[in-house]
Amino acid sequence: MTVNASIDRPTNWEDALVALARRSDDLIVMTAENRGAIRGIPARLGPRFIDVGICEQTLIGMAAGLALRGRVPVVHALATFLTLRAFEFIRTDVGIAGLPVILVGAVPGFLSDANGPTHQSLEDISLMRGIPGMQVVCPADREELLDLLPELVARRAPAYIRYNACEPAVTHVARWRLGEAEVLAEGRDVTLLTYGFLLGHVAGAQAMLTTHGVSAGLINLRSLAPVDERAILHAARTSRTLVVVEDHFAIGGLGTIVAEVLARHGVATRLRVLALEGRWFRPALLPDVLEYEGFTAERITARVEAWS
Repeated sequence: MTVNASIDRPTNWEDALVALARRSDDLIVMTAENRGAIRGIPARLGPRFIDVGICEQTLIGMAAGLALRGRVPVVHALATFLTLRAFEFIRTDVGIAGLPVILVGAVPGFLSDANGPTHQSLEDISLMRGIPGMQVVCPADREELLDLLPELVARRAPAYIRYNACEPAVTHVARWRLGEAEVLAEGRDVTLLTYGFLLGHVAGAQAMLTTHGVSAGLINLRSLAPVDERAILHAARTSRTLVVVEDHFAIGGLGTIVAEVLARHGVATRLRVLALEGRWFRPALLPDVLEYEGFTAERITARVEAWS
């Protein structure tokens, strides 16, 4: 299937799916009773929409079967249940076979703000990137989310999307491309590396650090598998310190990815990781979660300055 990039750009996730489905009759939309972003899809796609109910393992098994018959299923579920409850099915049915199933994990990380540990997806990146051939992408906002969909569908390979339809908090300097980071600023003293909705808060910290006389860079690592190793290595060689900020456990996420890249290329630098260490976050409204856990622009700035 070829994707025509010249069509009018959709303004939301549902419209983007419908636009692709109208140009390719092999695209199927599926869910495990998670219709938040696709409520109008049943009426618009008819039999090309399937809801299996709260059965994530069945969801993946059916998606794999459809993919074996030439379809491209885009499946939706809460990130924590999709990546944990159905992990073996994703690994075995989709990953080993290299099937073109696109996994869409809703409310990942801090976006599951009011929920307790059972609904907090803080190990999803670690799990998904551990599957050979699985693409893992973490859009910063709705703009990047809509940009990545046609490319992932066209690639016909397993993919996991950390769903995020937040309004853009920064002006992007580069369109989304798989495996390419977005370098928003370069810094000699420190470079901040992040992904997902936290980009806006980290950008705020970068601006504060700059006003405090710190030469601070900022990189949006929206593609984590594959990851842009060149961007990471360049930052490590031109900044005195790298600081990773992520709403994920410290083990297995971007902090681990950066450490692996540095070790693989024999590059030594100071690396600090602001992530959740050994615990889940305290449930609250999102602004309160960010304040309590230390992920507001002000709290990130203070942490970076303490580390300097």
